[in-house]
Amino acid sequence: MTAGFDFYAVEPSHFSGKVRTYLRYKRIPFSEKGADRQTYIKTIIPRIGYPVIPVLVTPEGEWIQDSTDIIDTLEARFPEAPVYPATPRQKLVALLLEVYGDEWLIIPAMHYRWNHNYDWIVGEFGRISMPQLPPPERHEAGLRISKPFQNILPSLGVNAATWTAIETSYEALLRDLNVHFAQNEFLLGTKPSIGDFGLIGPLYAHLYRDPKSGELMKKTAPAVADYVARMLRPPRPRGGEYLAGDGAPPTLMPLLSRMMREALPVFLDTARRLDAWVKENGAVSGTELPRHIGTHEFTLEGVTGTRAVAPYNLWMMQRVLDHLAALEDAAKEDAAALLVSVGGDALLNFPAFPRVTRRNYKLVLA
Repeated sequence: MTAGFDFYAVEPSHFSGKVRTYLRYKRIPFSEKGADRQTYIKTIIPRIGYPVIPVLVTPEGEWIQDSTDIIDTLEARFPEAPVYPATPRQKLVALLLEVYGDEWLIIPAMHYRWNHNYDWIVGEFGRISMPQLPPPERHEAGLRISKPFQNILPSLGVNAATWTAIETSYEALLRDLNVHFAQNEFLLGTKPSIGDFGLIGPLYAHLYRDPKSGELMKKTAPAVADYVARMLRPPRPRGGEYLAGDGAPPTLMPLLSRMMREALPVFLDTARRLDAWVKENGAVSGTELPRHIGTHEFTLEGVTGTRAVAPYNLWMMQRVLDHLAALEDAAKEDAAALLVSVGGDALLNFPAFPRVTRRNYKLVLA
């Protein structure tokens, strides 16, 4: 019997939701430890260097931070029922949708949380961080502790000018997902892929669990709400199959087209901005990258906003680009045809940028 893992996480956390559903699907034994203020001060910060979740501690005492690093480490250790499809096109779709969930759906997730569920989430922060305090003091603690998270909104491009566009885009996404999940158990068949774990982070922790956005999902996209419930309690742990023949359901094409239309231009410009930043700063291998390197424009539903340039996006995009680069002959042609069909042909000529990696829990130049 494998010894259990310690999992530092909380229910409202986007990336905790991603890892928790993975652990459940793979039947990996774990104990969720929670993360109140004292846990951060006494346990997480001394090990990781800053206050962050999720964090996984192996039975051997190895500390792993970042949802993708956690999943990849565990995939190597528990290879049964892999969550990365073995076939080229399905793996491409899964990797793309992991990036979409991780790096783009954080926009509607944070918008709905802080602009529609404010009082509730402040209460959650107080309850989780300072459970020992009486209600009035706990509320004050929630206000104080939650403020840095609310302050992230401008860096994501969430403001009064983009509010309506974000909601229009998200509600259209819900409709597309509802069509897909009315016909399919998961993204690519009867088992979840890494793409499902990317989507479930924002779809569960923010957009399903927070009351106002949860009501919207359950009312307008009940098949999506049912999907979230399946991800939380997988009907066939370590089981299920991906579609035969490297198939990608036609119902996923509107989702991929939306990703290419909305997010891909931002990722392309981030690559150009990082390349310029490295040259301007004379940065070398091992240089720690700042969380943001300036700002750039993005467009949703015809509305243009401004957001921070986030190099971390490229660490995730490297996974997609590396997969494309490794394809040969017919597989490469098939992947190219899929991308062109959804407006993603720019991925085939992605601008060169300095590779990035994670080292000592930080993003650095490779």
